[in-house]
Amino acid sequence: VQLQAYGGGLVQAGGSLRLSCVASGRTLSSYSMGWFRQAPGSEREFVAAIFRRGGSTIYADSVKGRFTISRDNARNTAYLQMSSLKPEDTAVYYCAADSTIIAVSIGDPDKYDYWGQGTQVTVSS
Repeated sequence: VQLQAYGGGLVQAGGSLRLSCVASGRTLSSYSMGWFRQAPGSEREFVAAIFRRGGSTIYADSVKGRFTISRDNARNTAYLQMSSLKPEDTAVYYCAADSTIIAVSIGDPDKYDYWGQGTQVTVSS
């Protein structure tokens, strides 16, 4: 499966953005989806994930209550709705997919087989 992430941009603190991750080549319903981010000089960190079965979600504590991950299998697209953005949310955001990942590994970027190219999110104070 090929993934393409887009929707990033420059936004003021407190604002909102919605990132999209469009899948091609395979149906998105076969994969659990994750969003990760990487700020300059930092490691890639887990943001949110949605499981392929049941659609349950999990979030990093730093974004809980502000970000929402969702998927539209008919459109082969996953989303990350980001609200109440903070300057510390500034990073390149990546979507990732995997068909066999298990719950205990959902936050580990090394366990995902497929990655999008990343989209920059910049939050100004």
